[in-house]
Amino acid sequence: MLFAVQMTVHLPPDMDGDLREATLAAEKEYAQRLQRGGEWLHLWRHAGRYANLSVFDVTDADRLNDILWGLPLFPYMHLTVQPLARHPSALG
Repeated sequence: MLFAVQMTVHLPPDMDGDLREATLAAEKEYAQRLQRGGEWLHLWRHAGRYANLSVFDVTDADRLNDILWGLPLFPYMHLTVQPLARHPSALG
């Protein structure tokens, strides 16, 4: 199943610098592992914002939920999830 996920990050301004760096490094490793594994298909940054649009290809909504809850930045995110379906006018 394909899902589009809009992620907006809101880190606390007073977050400890070491914790911030460790969380960002863990997030990058986690995201790249899922991309290499084929579940995180696209990761696009929104210019000028601490936000992204991602496309996931997962077995079901439960798997997506597990992935999202596993994000190290999850406690600091606002998420919007939309299931996707093929458009009849799309090429390919």
